[in-house]
Amino acid sequence: MSSHSFSKRAYSFFKTYPSAAKLLLLSTCSSGGVLVYSDSNPLKRTLTADGQETKKKKVVVLGSGWGGYSFLSYLNNPNYDVQVVSPRNFFLFTPLLPSVTNGTVEARSIVEPIRGLMRKKGFEYTEAECVKIDASNKKILCRSKDGASSGVKDTKEFDMDYDVLVIAVGAKPNTFNTPGVEENAHFLKEAEDALKIRQSVINSFERASLPDLTEEERKKILHFVVVGGGPTGVEFSAELHDFLVEDVAKIYPKVQEFTRITLLEAGDHILNMFDKRITAFAEEKFQRDGIDLKTKNMVVGVTADEISTKEIATGKIVSEPYGMVVWSTGIGIRPVIKEFMHQIGQGQRRVLATDEWLRVEGCDSVYALGDTATINQRRVMEDIAAIFSKADKGETGTLNKKEFKSVVKDICQRYPQVELYLKKKKLRNIANLLKSANGDDTEVNIETFKQAFSEVDTQMKNLPATAQVASQQGKYLAKCFNKMEKCEKKPEGPLRFRGEGRHRFQPFRYRHFGSFAPLGGEQTAAELPGDWVSIGHSSQWLWYSVYASKLVSWRTRSLVVSDWVRRFIFGRDSSSI
Repeated sequence: MSSHSFSKRAYSFFKTYPSAAKLLLLSTCSSGGVLVYSDSNPLKRTLTADGQETKKKKVVVLGSGWGGYSFLSYLNNPNYDVQVVSPRNFFLFTPLLPSVTNGTVEARSIVEPIRGLMRKKGFEYTEAECVKIDASNKKILCRSKDGASSGVKDTKEFDMDYDVLVIAVGAKPNTFNTPGVEENAHFLKEAEDALKIRQSVINSFERASLPDLTEEERKKILHFVVVGGGPTGVEFSAELHDFLVEDVAKIYPKVQEFTRITLLEAGDHILNMFDKRITAFAEEKFQRDGIDLKTKNMVVGVTADEISTKEIATGKIVSEPYGMVVWSTGIGIRPVIKEFMHQIGQGQRRVLATDEWLRVEGCDSVYALGDTATINQRRVMEDIAAIFSKADKGETGTLNKKEFKSVVKDICQRYPQVELYLKKKKLRNIANLLKSANGDDTEVNIETFKQAFSEVDTQMKNLPATAQVASQQGKYLAKCFNKMEKCEKKPEGPLRFRGEGRHRFQPFRYRHFGSFAPLGGEQTAAELPGDWVSIGHSSQWLWYSVYASKLVSWRTRSLVVSDWVRRFIFGRDSSSI
């Protein structure tokens, strides 16, 4: 065979089967030399079981936060071509953002570059922001980041196709349209926000230390107002107080007496999502620490110099000067998601709705995770007739013990509120629930069946907008994608009560591992599963260990732990950079 003929046949073979070109070894007769050829730009194709070539599905992931990063970390299906679009080329460990504001932890210690994960997984990344989703044509419009910091002020827009879209863009701070908040307040959602707050705090003390200032001017400059009594507002207040007590007293002793922290909350109590014991302890501790806690006060306006609040009980409006305002009152949907919701008929909703499998309602090929969306859990009473009919295989109009048992497991899997209701009523299982409504009768008719489940839907609750929820959703969705082909052939989910067969996957089920609320002074409140509440120094060490373990790499763990050690030995960094 001539060398020309061999080369021609080899070229034809590798063109037909590009996957065979991954590694090519050619040995010479005497020198033993080896030539290694690696295909650096493989086609986005894969082979089926019968050797046929198929195009990979293109999965576009929007966002690199908790939901997106978790999804990408656990996704291991070679049948997908994954493209990530995010204006932030790193993952941010948001629970430690309050620690960045006072120099306890450095911002770079809590960020993990996303390019490392992309290289490891073979995914592609584009630094841009999605500004429009066209679900009907399966396209997204993206805009590159403004490079003003590097001297490039123009942006570029481009389209990107997708087969499957995963939305994990998070949320934006919610100002409730309060006048002046956008222009005059600080937020605490991004690393840049924490660094701005840190610089503002240090600059406030430097300005207050200038000569020829009156006491009133110093008091105004050093009045720090925190709006929102949730976990973020409380933790920031505690971190700021620790900085004032432990570091400012040494660095700025002449102006320490003029400092003041005010925490404003529109509700009756701070940390109202926690156990009442934690709420009471936190309020008492803040009062002892000298933090001015004002509940039942709603902010109605913020100017460059004053913040105005309304006492909910009396309606009285009070204005007072401030030096810095930090706004942490909740989250709202991003404009791109709001426009998308109008497109798909969800314009009247406050947040994007998905089903129990995290699929956006009305869009089979679009999924949403984390703060972007909420699960629209189906009510048992909406399907009660269908459930009864599915179980009544003999069409007798009643259910015997065997027929009832055939759907019990599926009911619990499909409707998580059933399990919550049983726990609240201290019932062991659904059989006890039916017995409470039907007595000792062995058969159940439709009316008794309805009566037994009539109050179950009262246990339906929206999941909290936390990192824990987003991370679990990302992991769940990735595992579904990993076994997509298998479950399409052999579904593993609960029965379709309003259709035939089973759902492909088990619905998402959130598992709560507990919550922390750092209160300053090396004290933390912990609310853990099993109604276990712990408050004090021991909980602080638990907080250290849990957060260190939850950081996404050994690099960030070592950096954060070293920051904590540095703070214990040398104090916090008080530089303004």
